[in-house]
Amino acid sequence: MPYVNAGKPKHKHTYGPVPSRRLGFSLGIDIVPHKICSFDCIYCQLGRTTGKTVARKDYTPVHEILDDVRLALQSKEQINYLTFAGSGEPTLHKSVGHLIAEAKKMTDIPVAVLTNGSMLIFPDVRNDLVNADVVIPTLCTTDQSIFERIHRPHACIEIEEVIRGYIEFRRIFKGRIWLEVMLMKDVNDKPEQIKELRTVIEKIAPDKIHLNTVVRPPSEEYAKPVDVEMLRRISEMLGEKAEVIADFSRQKTQPSQDEHAGSILSMIRRRPITINDLVSTLGLHENEIIKIIEHLIAQKEIAVSRHDGKDYYEVRRRSND
Repeated sequence: MPYVNAGKPKHKHTYGPVPSRRLGFSLGIDIVPHKICSFDCIYCQLGRTTGKTVARKDYTPVHEILDDVRLALQSKEQINYLTFAGSGEPTLHKSVGHLIAEAKKMTDIPVAVLTNGSMLIFPDVRNDLVNADVVIPTLCTTDQSIFERIHRPHACIEIEEVIRGYIEFRRIFKGRIWLEVMLMKDVNDKPEQIKELRTVIEKIAPDKIHLNTVVRPPSEEYAKPVDVEMLRRISEMLGEKAEVIADFSRQKTQPSQDEHAGSILSMIRRRPITINDLVSTLGLHENEIIKIIEHLIAQKEIAVSRHDGKDYYEVRRRSND
């Protein structure tokens, strides 16, 4: 009997529903290819951005996305939110407004958008998101140099413009804004930084402020978590709308990236294997698998070959190095 289940995942553009502290059982809707983003955040669990851009395109076919959402809604599983998120920045998809509108025609389940917020500098993006029920953008700092250090943004994006975009979006958006603040030790956690952040947040007027920190392996090792006591103090500084959402239990209960890499190597040593095989067997999201695969390739542990239009990963032959 083969070691892996080589069956292709049923849905290409949706995943879950997955349990979420903020959104209950969330059906993820992935509409942009892996790591197509306007940022290259040092804390990103998906690794380095491979396509940094602000160009809006139909990166994935609209009809395929809607078909996957329709199929997912036919399941008997509990879904509390349809969440546009996933592999890259969802607002880069130029049809995200149409996708939100069509999803809302299918169901009464509310729609959330997880975004880095950078594209809200553009009026068309702000207009595209007005029909969502919840928008969850990120704001980590008010300082341009710190902004560049954390997010390594596309050259055209400046923090003052991002903040202005948030304020303008709040003016036209009737749904809920849950502002996420990602905090890192010795980067953006100083009291004077939090004080400046509070002044700006009051102008944005979000419904909630979610404080988060690094709990999964980040893109850069120097992105270190803020401890829970510091998060609580910062929450008090930001006022009654602020709450700590960082799930430190993930650090203790989730297998580490090294453990997953070991499992993947063990499987690849038995036979060449595809990404879909690994997703089916390990139960990880495709994005997490890709990040580990890229690391193993960089470490020269494995190599990739193409057969019948598919990429197969196999143990690298040391004699050819």
